[in-house]
Amino acid sequence: MVISMVPAAAGAVYFFGTHALVLIVLAVASSVGTEAVCRKLRGVPVTVGDYSAAVTGVLLAFNLPANAPWWMAVLGGAFAIAIVKELFGGIGFNIWNPALAARAFLLASWPTSMISSTGFPAPRGGNLSGVELDGITQATPLQLIKNSVAPVFDTAQSASAAQIENARSILEQMASADYYGALFWGRVGGVIGETSAALLILGAIFLLARGYIDWRVPVGYIGTVAVLAWVFGGPDGYFTGNVIFHVLSGGLLLGAFFMATDMVTSPVTRKGKWIFAVGCGVFTMLIRIKGGYPEGVSYAILLMNTATPLIDLYTKPKIYGGS
Repeated sequence: MVISMVPAAAGAVYFFGTHALVLIVLAVASSVGTEAVCRKLRGVPVTVGDYSAAVTGVLLAFNLPANAPWWMAVLGGAFAIAIVKELFGGIGFNIWNPALAARAFLLASWPTSMISSTGFPAPRGGNLSGVELDGITQATPLQLIKNSVAPVFDTAQSASAAQIENARSILEQMASADYYGALFWGRVGGVIGETSAALLILGAIFLLARGYIDWRVPVGYIGTVAVLAWVFGGPDGYFTGNVIFHVLSGGLLLGAFFMATDMVTSPVTRKGKWIFAVGCGVFTMLIRIKGGYPEGVSYAILLMNTATPLIDLYTKPKIYGGS
């Protein structure tokens, strides 16, 4: 898992600068250190050598905006391990994905810092009126849809001709090959680990090739989002949604390949994996289209993590000869 996330981590540093590396290092250090302390206090063997805490730290950092203060990475790592993992008994016993639960904790506690400080570094040599630019702050693609497009096409609200024209312009831009390229390579705003689809897919191929994750979860998850985006995600009625945009934007690829596939918090049966994946896709699109937040991946996975014990209970195969 750590190796598979190296491309996305390198891309985060390239796109967002050295502060992204600081966040990754601090989140990993906090996660590993907290696990060591908790295990010592509990009088049980220290298990940091299994790298699960390091994976949690990297995933947590991937879910932080580029300009997040350093202490959020430290506090998030400590919360993920101490509260979400060790409080339930350690690896194999936690109900929720620790990194996503920590992200939800940070988002609920400091929403402004978690949502507003997204963007990407300025191009090399970028300047404005002779002033050197360190970076560009912008809305993420999903925030742009939620704030500038969706309200315009909401029949319950009136919109001016200028607003409608602006919304149409945004939609046309997002349907262009150049914008798809920006989403694929990573030249868009977002948290540090989600922007480059290419680098995430590269790591996912490694995991799939080595058999570390089950293909059913990401395929079912991404496929469900694609279908629902096509049917319900367009401004001009059913079957007008932009599938490519919804698949490549936000944290879908990061969540589908690296967090929804967590063996501890996802079902163990094949049928259960499909149910889990479809549920994640449904909740993701429900939040994206109808919810107050522009993105729904984190909460969708956490909700389905909660349902995992029931899914396993009702999808477990019957013992031969049993009732």
